[in-house]
Amino acid sequence: MLRSELVAKLATENPHLFHGDVERVVDTVLEEITKALEKGDRVELRGFGAFSVRSRGARQGRNPRTGEGVAVDAKHAPFFKAGKELRARLNGGVDPGE
Repeated sequence: MLRSELVAKLATENPHLFHGDVERVVDTVLEEITKALEKGDRVELRGFGAFSVRSRGARQGRNPRTGEGVAVDAKHAPFFKAGKELRARLNGGVDPGE
């Protein structure tokens, strides 16, 4: 689902809200999650999952065209771990982690 599809669906399900207001709410939620991750915080949405940042160390990569070694700098990458309820819903009501 695209961001625009999410906004349209929420606006349809909440006809008492203006489309522009729904769009601002979605933008605000996504922006706050982004800001928290920038600070290195963890964002948990109960039943859905948790967003966090993982550090990737510097390493020696390989250029696939030439096979030559290439230095890859350390970096941070976003990480999402699905919550228990989400995993269960995706697997027919059974949590595969149990």
